[in-house]
Amino acid sequence: MKFGLFYFANDSTVDSEGGRYEILIDGAKFADRNGFSSIWTPERHFHSFGGLYPNPAVLGAALATVTDNISIRAGSVVAPLHSPLRIAEEWSVVDNLSGGRVEVSFASGWHPVDFCLNRDVPYVDRKQIMMRTIDQVRSLWRGNSMEVVDGANQSASVRIFPPPVQPELPTWITSAGEVETFRIAGASRSGVLTHLLHQDIDELAEKITEYRTVARHEHGDWTGRVAVMLHTFLGDDREYVRGVVHDPMCEYLKSSFHLIARSIADVGPDFDIDELAEEDIDFLVGRSFESYFNERGLFGTVDEAARTVERLRDIGVDEIACLIDFGVDGKVALDGLQHLNELRQRFSDR
Repeated sequence: MKFGLFYFANDSTVDSEGGRYEILIDGAKFADRNGFSSIWTPERHFHSFGGLYPNPAVLGAALATVTDNISIRAGSVVAPLHSPLRIAEEWSVVDNLSGGRVEVSFASGWHPVDFCLNRDVPYVDRKQIMMRTIDQVRSLWRGNSMEVVDGANQSASVRIFPPPVQPELPTWITSAGEVETFRIAGASRSGVLTHLLHQDIDELAEKITEYRTVARHEHGDWTGRVAVMLHTFLGDDREYVRGVVHDPMCEYLKSSFHLIARSIADVGPDFDIDELAEEDIDFLVGRSFESYFNERGLFGTVDEAARTVERLRDIGVDEIACLIDFGVDGKVALDGLQHLNELRQRFSDR
Protein backbone atom coordinates (compact mmCIF):
# COMPACT_ATOMS: atom_id res chain seq x y z
CA MET A 1 0.00 0.00 0.00
CA LYS A 2 1.25 3.45 -0.93
CA PHE A 3 0.38 6.67 0.86
CA GLY A 4 0.03 10.18 -0.54
CA LEU A 5 -1.23 13.52 0.76
CA PHE A 6 -4.41 15.11 -0.55
CA TYR A 7 -5.55 18.71 -0.10
CA PHE A 8 -9.02 20.27 -0.23
CA ALA A 9 -9.04 22.99 2.42
CA ASN A 10 -11.96 25.16 3.46
CA ASP A 11 -9.83 27.98 4.84
CA SER A 12 -9.29 30.12 1.75
CA THR A 13 -10.65 33.19 3.54
CA VAL A 14 -8.38 32.73 6.56
CA ASP A 15 -4.73 33.72 6.52
CA SER A 16 -2.65 31.77 9.00
CA GLU A 17 0.55 33.11 10.50
CA GLY A 18 2.64 31.21 7.98
CA GLY A 19 0.35 31.92 5.03
CA ARG A 20 -2.53 30.05 3.47
CA TYR A 21 -0.30 27.51 1.76
CA GLU A 22 1.97 26.63 4.68
CA ILE A 23 0.34 23.25 5.32
CA LEU A 24 0.58 22.42 1.61
CA ILE A 25 4.26 23.32 1.22
CA ASP A 26 5.44 21.94 4.56
CA GLY A 27 3.37 18.79 4.14
CA ALA A 28 4.86 18.23 0.69
CA LYS A 29 8.38 18.62 2.03
CA PHE A 30 7.69 16.11 4.81
CA ALA A 31 6.13 13.62 2.41
CA ASP A 32 9.00 14.01 -0.03
CA ARG A 33 11.61 13.29 2.66
CA ASN A 34 9.77 10.32 4.11
CA GLY A 35 8.90 8.07 1.22
CA PHE A 36 5.32 9.07 0.51
CA SER A 37 4.21 8.39 -3.04
CA SER A 38 2.28 11.46 -4.11
CA ILE A 39 0.73 14.81 -3.40
CA TRP A 40 -2.66 15.69 -4.91
CA THR A 41 -4.20 19.14 -5.38
CA PRO A 42 -7.73 19.66 -6.74
CA GLU A 43 -9.41 22.18 -9.00
CA ARG A 44 -12.13 24.23 -7.32
CA HIS A 45 -13.81 27.50 -8.19
CA PHE A 46 -16.03 30.18 -6.67
CA HIS A 47 -16.46 28.78 -3.17
CA SER A 48 -14.43 28.76 0.03
CA PHE A 49 -14.76 24.96 0.14
CA GLY A 50 -11.61 23.98 -1.72
CA GLY A 51 -11.13 27.59 -2.74
CA LEU A 52 -7.37 27.55 -2.12
CA TYR A 53 -7.01 25.36 -5.20
CA PRO A 54 -8.39 26.96 -8.38
CA ASN A 55 -5.52 25.66 -10.52
CA PRO A 56 -3.60 22.47 -9.66
CA ALA A 57 -0.99 23.15 -12.35
CA VAL A 58 0.05 26.42 -10.68
CA LEU A 59 0.33 24.71 -7.31
CA GLY A 60 2.06 21.73 -8.93
CA ALA A 61 4.70 24.08 -10.32
CA ALA A 62 5.32 25.44 -6.82
CA LEU A 63 5.53 21.93 -5.36
CA ALA A 64 7.95 20.85 -8.09
CA THR A 65 10.49 23.39 -6.89
CA VAL A 66 10.47 22.28 -3.23
CA THR A 67 10.43 18.48 -3.71
CA ASP A 68 12.69 15.92 -5.37
CA ASN A 69 10.97 12.53 -5.29
CA ILE A 70 7.24 12.65 -4.79
CA SER A 71 4.72 12.32 -7.64
CA ILE A 72 2.93 15.62 -8.28
CA ARG A 73 -0.67 14.96 -9.18
CA ALA A 74 -3.80 16.83 -10.15
CA GLY A 75 -6.71 15.55 -8.18
CA SER A 76 -8.36 16.65 -10.44
CA VAL A 77 -8.28 18.70 -13.64
CA VAL A 78 -11.90 19.43 -14.60
CA ALA A 79 -11.44 18.59 -18.25
CA PRO A 80 -14.55 20.23 -19.79
CA LEU A 81 -13.57 23.64 -18.42
CA HIS A 82 -10.33 23.84 -20.41
CA SER A 83 -8.77 23.54 -23.82
CA PRO A 84 -6.76 20.31 -24.12
CA LEU A 85 -3.94 22.44 -25.49
CA ARG A 86 -3.84 24.50 -22.32
CA ILE A 87 -3.96 21.42 -20.06
CA ALA A 88 -1.10 19.78 -21.97
CA GLU A 89 1.00 22.96 -22.00
CA GLU A 90 0.63 23.70 -18.30
CA TRP A 91 1.33 20.19 -17.12
CA SER A 92 4.27 19.81 -19.50
CA VAL A 93 5.84 22.81 -17.75
CA VAL A 94 5.27 21.12 -14.38
CA ASP A 95 6.69 17.88 -15.77
CA ASN A 96 9.85 19.74 -16.74
CA LEU A 97 10.12 21.57 -13.43
CA SER A 98 9.74 18.29 -11.55
CA GLY A 99 12.00 16.18 -13.72
CA GLY A 100 9.14 13.99 -14.93
CA ARG A 101 7.02 13.48 -11.81
CA VAL A 102 3.61 14.61 -13.09
CA GLU A 103 0.39 12.57 -13.09
CA VAL A 104 -3.06 13.96 -13.85
CA SER A 105 -6.47 12.77 -12.73
CA PHE A 106 -9.27 14.07 -14.94
CA ALA A 107 -12.78 14.83 -13.75
CA SER A 108 -15.96 15.68 -15.63
CA GLY A 109 -17.07 18.37 -13.16
CA TRP A 110 -19.66 18.28 -10.41
CA HIS A 111 -21.04 21.79 -10.02
CA PRO A 112 -22.88 23.61 -12.83
CA VAL A 113 -21.72 27.10 -11.86
CA ASP A 114 -18.10 26.12 -12.64
CA PHE A 115 -19.08 25.79 -16.28
CA CYS A 116 -19.31 29.55 -16.60
CA LEU A 117 -15.59 29.22 -17.34
CA ASN A 118 -16.44 27.49 -20.62
CA ARG A 119 -19.95 28.30 -21.79
CA ASP A 120 -19.37 26.37 -25.03
CA VAL A 121 -19.54 23.07 -23.13
CA PRO A 122 -23.00 21.74 -22.24
CA TYR A 123 -23.04 20.52 -18.64
CA VAL A 124 -25.00 17.43 -19.64
CA ASP A 125 -22.23 16.36 -22.06
CA ARG A 126 -19.40 16.74 -19.58
CA LYS A 127 -18.44 13.05 -19.32
CA GLN A 128 -18.13 12.55 -23.07
CA ILE A 129 -16.12 15.76 -23.33
CA MET A 130 -13.83 14.59 -20.52
CA MET A 131 -12.98 11.39 -22.38
CA ARG A 132 -12.34 13.25 -25.62
CA THR A 133 -10.11 15.70 -23.76
CA ILE A 134 -8.08 12.89 -22.20
CA ASP A 135 -7.39 11.43 -25.64
CA GLN A 136 -6.39 14.84 -27.01
CA VAL A 137 -4.09 15.65 -24.09
CA ARG A 138 -2.38 12.27 -24.39
CA SER A 139 -1.84 12.80 -28.11
CA LEU A 140 -0.39 16.28 -27.57
CA TRP A 141 1.82 14.93 -24.78
CA ARG A 142 3.35 12.45 -27.22
CA GLY A 143 4.34 15.30 -29.54
CA ASN A 144 1.49 15.06 -32.01
CA SER A 145 -0.11 18.09 -33.58
CA MET A 146 -3.69 19.26 -33.17
CA GLU A 147 -5.76 20.89 -35.89
CA VAL A 148 -7.30 24.20 -34.83
CA VAL A 149 -8.98 27.29 -36.26
CA ASP A 150 -7.03 30.46 -35.50
CA GLY A 151 -8.16 34.01 -34.78
CA ALA A 152 -8.29 34.82 -38.48
CA ASN A 153 -10.63 31.86 -39.05
CA GLN A 154 -7.86 29.94 -40.77
CA SER A 155 -6.91 26.33 -40.23
CA ALA A 156 -3.64 25.70 -38.38
CA SER A 157 -1.72 22.78 -36.93
CA VAL A 158 -0.17 23.28 -33.49
CA ARG A 159 1.70 21.26 -30.89
CA ILE A 160 2.78 22.02 -27.35
CA PHE A 161 6.02 23.44 -25.99
CA PRO A 162 8.05 22.72 -24.00
CA PRO A 163 8.00 18.99 -24.72
CA PRO A 164 7.37 17.00 -21.51
CA VAL A 165 9.99 14.84 -19.84
CA GLN A 166 7.81 11.73 -19.68
CA PRO A 167 6.98 10.20 -23.06
CA GLU A 168 3.52 9.22 -21.79
CA LEU A 169 1.34 11.15 -19.35
CA PRO A 170 0.19 8.91 -16.45
CA THR A 171 -3.56 9.50 -16.19
CA TRP A 172 -6.30 8.84 -13.67
CA ILE A 173 -10.06 9.37 -13.77
CA THR A 174 -11.85 10.70 -10.72
CA SER A 175 -15.01 8.84 -9.70
CA ALA A 176 -17.55 9.75 -7.03
CA GLY A 177 -18.65 6.13 -7.09
CA GLU A 178 -20.45 5.40 -10.36
CA VAL A 179 -19.46 1.94 -11.57
CA GLU A 180 -19.56 3.09 -15.20
CA THR A 181 -16.74 5.54 -14.46
CA PHE A 182 -14.67 2.64 -13.14
CA ARG A 183 -15.33 0.73 -16.37
CA ILE A 184 -14.39 3.75 -18.49
CA ALA A 185 -11.14 4.17 -16.55
CA GLY A 186 -10.25 0.51 -17.05
CA ALA A 187 -10.93 0.71 -20.78
CA SER A 188 -8.90 3.91 -21.17
CA ARG A 189 -5.87 2.58 -19.26
CA SER A 190 -6.28 5.13 -16.51
CA GLY A 191 -6.07 4.81 -12.76
CA VAL A 192 -9.11 5.50 -10.59
CA LEU A 193 -9.13 8.20 -7.91
CA THR A 194 -12.18 7.79 -5.69
CA HIS A 195 -13.45 8.31 -2.14
CA LEU A 196 -15.96 6.95 0.36
CA LEU A 197 -18.35 9.90 0.45
CA HIS A 198 -21.12 8.12 -1.48
CA GLN A 199 -20.04 4.47 -1.19
CA ASP A 200 -18.87 2.09 1.49
CA ILE A 201 -15.94 -0.33 1.33
CA ASP A 202 -18.06 -3.30 0.26
CA GLU A 203 -19.57 -1.31 -2.61
CA LEU A 204 -16.11 -0.08 -3.59
CA ALA A 205 -14.84 -3.67 -3.65
CA GLU A 206 -17.40 -4.60 -6.31
CA LYS A 207 -16.46 -1.63 -8.46
CA ILE A 208 -12.75 -2.37 -8.21
CA THR A 209 -13.42 -5.92 -9.37
CA GLU A 210 -15.33 -4.56 -12.37
CA TYR A 211 -12.54 -2.06 -13.09
CA ARG A 212 -9.80 -4.68 -13.08
CA THR A 213 -11.88 -7.06 -15.20
CA VAL A 214 -12.26 -4.41 -17.89
CA ALA A 215 -8.59 -3.38 -17.61
CA ARG A 216 -7.38 -6.96 -18.14
CA HIS A 217 -9.77 -7.51 -21.02
CA GLU A 218 -8.64 -4.34 -22.81
CA HIS A 219 -4.94 -4.24 -21.90
CA GLY A 220 -3.76 -7.74 -21.11
CA ASP A 221 -1.48 -7.80 -18.10
CA TRP A 222 -2.25 -4.20 -17.07
CA THR A 223 -4.64 -4.31 -14.11
CA GLY A 224 -4.79 -0.62 -13.26
CA ARG A 225 -4.31 1.48 -10.15
CA VAL A 226 -6.83 2.53 -7.51
CA ALA A 227 -6.34 5.41 -5.06
CA VAL A 228 -8.87 6.22 -2.32
CA MET A 229 -9.05 9.62 -0.67
CA LEU A 230 -9.63 9.48 3.11
CA HIS A 231 -9.80 12.29 5.65
CA THR A 232 -6.86 11.57 7.95
CA PHE A 233 -5.52 12.43 11.38
CA LEU A 234 -3.71 9.98 13.66
CA GLY A 235 -2.46 10.23 17.22
CA ASP A 236 -1.47 8.22 20.30
CA ASP A 237 -4.99 8.07 21.70
CA ARG A 238 -8.38 7.69 19.98
CA GLU A 239 -10.20 10.11 22.28
CA TYR A 240 -7.49 12.72 21.83
CA VAL A 241 -7.89 12.39 18.07
CA ARG A 242 -11.68 12.71 18.36
CA GLY A 243 -11.26 15.85 20.42
CA VAL A 244 -8.89 17.38 17.88
CA VAL A 245 -10.93 16.61 14.77
CA HIS A 246 -14.57 16.77 15.90
CA ASP A 247 -15.28 20.50 15.65
CA PRO A 248 -13.08 21.21 12.59
CA MET A 249 -14.48 18.20 10.73
CA CYS A 250 -18.07 19.15 11.53
CA GLU A 251 -17.48 22.71 10.34
CA TYR A 252 -15.79 21.33 7.23
CA LEU A 253 -18.73 19.05 6.47
CA LYS A 254 -21.21 21.84 7.16
CA SER A 255 -19.41 24.23 4.82
CA SER A 256 -19.78 21.77 1.96
CA PHE A 257 -23.26 20.54 2.86
CA HIS A 258 -25.18 22.66 0.36
CA LEU A 259 -22.72 22.02 -2.46
CA ILE A 260 -22.66 18.26 -2.02
CA ALA A 261 -26.42 17.93 -1.50
CA ARG A 262 -27.14 19.84 -4.69
CA SER A 263 -24.71 17.67 -6.65
CA ILE A 264 -26.36 14.36 -5.71
CA ALA A 265 -28.90 13.38 -8.35
CA ASP A 266 -30.87 10.91 -6.24
CA VAL A 267 -31.87 13.16 -3.35
CA GLY A 268 -35.35 13.39 -4.84
CA PRO A 269 -37.29 16.11 -6.67
CA ASP A 270 -39.01 17.33 -3.52
CA PHE A 271 -35.80 17.80 -1.54
CA ASP A 272 -34.99 21.46 -0.93
CA ILE A 273 -31.76 22.00 0.97
CA ASP A 274 -32.70 25.61 1.73
CA GLU A 275 -35.79 24.52 3.67
CA LEU A 276 -33.78 22.51 6.20
CA ALA A 277 -33.63 24.06 9.64
CA GLU A 278 -30.23 24.74 11.17
CA GLU A 279 -30.75 22.02 13.76
CA ASP A 280 -31.56 19.53 11.00
CA ILE A 281 -28.33 20.34 9.22
CA ASP A 282 -26.42 20.02 12.49
CA PHE A 283 -28.02 16.61 13.08
CA LEU A 284 -27.07 15.37 9.60
CA VAL A 285 -23.55 16.73 9.92
CA GLY A 286 -23.18 15.02 13.28
CA ARG A 287 -24.22 11.69 11.79
CA SER A 288 -21.82 12.23 8.91
CA PHE A 289 -18.98 12.90 11.34
CA GLU A 290 -19.57 9.61 13.12
CA SER A 291 -19.56 7.78 9.80
CA TYR A 292 -16.28 9.38 8.74
CA PHE A 293 -14.63 8.96 12.12
CA ASN A 294 -15.59 5.31 12.57
CA GLU A 295 -15.75 3.92 9.04
CA ARG A 296 -14.83 6.24 6.18
CA GLY A 297 -11.63 7.94 7.28
CA LEU A 298 -8.24 7.28 8.85
CA PHE A 299 -8.76 8.44 12.42
CA GLY A 300 -7.55 7.21 15.78
CA THR A 301 -4.31 5.39 16.53
CA VAL A 302 -1.88 3.83 14.09
CA ASP A 303 -3.08 0.35 15.08
CA GLU A 304 -6.71 1.29 14.41
CA ALA A 305 -5.88 2.89 11.08
CA ALA A 306 -3.85 -0.16 10.07
CA ARG A 307 -7.00 -2.29 10.20
CA THR A 308 -8.72 0.05 7.76
CA VAL A 309 -5.69 0.00 5.49
CA GLU A 310 -5.60 -3.80 5.53
CA ARG A 311 -9.26 -3.96 4.59
CA LEU A 312 -8.73 -1.55 1.69
CA ARG A 313 -5.65 -3.44 0.55
CA ASP A 314 -7.60 -6.68 0.58
CA ILE A 315 -10.23 -5.30 -1.83
CA GLY A 316 -7.58 -4.09 -4.26
CA VAL A 317 -6.80 -0.49 -3.29
CA ASP A 318 -3.21 0.44 -4.22
CA GLU A 319 -2.88 3.82 -2.57
CA ILE A 320 -4.49 6.00 0.07
CA ALA A 321 -4.65 9.73 -0.61
CA CYS A 322 -4.72 11.22 2.90
CA LEU A 323 -6.69 14.46 3.10
CA ILE A 324 -5.13 16.40 5.97
CA ASP A 325 -6.30 20.01 5.60
CA PHE A 326 -9.95 19.77 6.71
CA GLY A 327 -9.72 22.44 9.39
CA VAL A 328 -7.41 21.03 12.06
CA ASP A 329 -4.83 23.64 13.10
CA GLY A 330 -2.03 23.55 10.54
CA LYS A 331 0.77 22.87 13.02
CA VAL A 332 -1.23 20.11 14.71
CA ALA A 333 -2.04 18.53 11.34
CA LEU A 334 1.62 18.63 10.32
CA ASP A 335 2.70 17.12 13.66
CA GLY A 336 0.23 14.31 13.02
CA LEU A 337 2.17 13.33 9.91
CA GLN A 338 4.68 11.58 12.16
CA HIS A 339 2.00 9.05 13.08
CA LEU A 340 0.89 8.77 9.46
CA ASN A 341 4.47 8.05 8.46
CA GLU A 342 4.59 5.27 11.06
CA LEU A 343 1.51 3.78 9.41
CA ARG A 344 3.13 4.14 5.98
CA GLN A 345 6.25 2.36 7.19
CA ARG A 346 4.19 -0.63 8.38
CA PHE A 347 2.96 -1.17 4.83
CA SER A 348 6.06 -0.15 2.90
CA ASP A 349 7.29 -3.73 2.40
CA ARG A 350 3.97 -5.62 2.40
